[in-house]
Amino acid sequence: MVKGVRSLWVGLMVVGFVLFLALAEVFSAELRLGVLAKRGPAVARKKWGPLTQYLSEKTGYQVKLVPLSFRAIEPAVRTAKIDYLLANPAFYVRLEKKYQLKAIASLLNSRQGRALDRFGGVIFVRKDSPIRELSDLRGKKFMVVKLSSFGGAYMAFRLLLENGINPFRDLQVLEGGTHDRVVLSVQKGLVPAGTVRSDTLERMEAEGKIRVSDFRVLHQVKDDFPFLHSTRLYPEWPFAALKHVPAEVNARVKQALLELKADHPAARAARIAGWVEPLDYTPVAECLRIVDEARKSVKGGR
Repeated sequence: MVKGVRSLWVGLMVVGFVLFLALAEVFSAELRLGVLAKRGPAVARKKWGPLTQYLSEKTGYQVKLVPLSFRAIEPAVRTAKIDYLLANPAFYVRLEKKYQLKAIASLLNSRQGRALDRFGGVIFVRKDSPIRELSDLRGKKFMVVKLSSFGGAYMAFRLLLENGINPFRDLQVLEGGTHDRVVLSVQKGLVPAGTVRSDTLERMEAEGKIRVSDFRVLHQVKDDFPFLHSTRLYPEWPFAALKHVPAEVNARVKQALLELKADHPAARAARIAGWVEPLDYTPVAECLRIVDEARKSVKGGR
């Protein structure tokens, strides 16, 4: 009897060791970081490519960047095409329970030497536009990044609802596809108004693409937040692990993220100050609920 138990125990140890080696082999080969390419794949590679290099060096795993469009996010998670997801918090909130995602860190944005763990949305028109108040948007074309974009749609939708405007009934909502395209569409007069996440206008100006002074911000919030914004602020993007990634791998990746310094080339390329422990995304869930309910209330709402 004792001999049989001993044999069983040895057998289980062997099986466990083999499985450990198999997992180690899989994850020593490559980790795939899916990133929402909100300004297009080229910008995403330039911004986040150095981070994957940093993670590869710090963790010992080969980390590969996978730029994803808004529509490609959920299929990539559902089919385990990626191991980690870096996307806006709305994606995280919607996919967390459905696919058992787990946030292991939250992003710290950087502006004027400050580390920012919140961001907002900005609603804007051309400086010469007759539109001066949110109420002036009624019946007008209004460009968002994507209907699924958090900083480039949902934040603004909630603000409009709070001011008596149901965007799904009172506006002609169009999708631009990327934040840059929304800004340039307003600049060229293709649409009278649009919304993007806070920091987009400033970053595009720094890249020589626009002048912020050519635009007017509607419902501008005057506070100490260093980016132009119209909406309340919400927690920054989470770095989330898919359920199939072993805890030991997550621990190593998380440690590397938390150790990233603001002056590291990877942080400078992404214009971030680093990473912190996961934030509370309850405010995001509340915003999604409010906007989704308004959308459902409008017959034929998309």
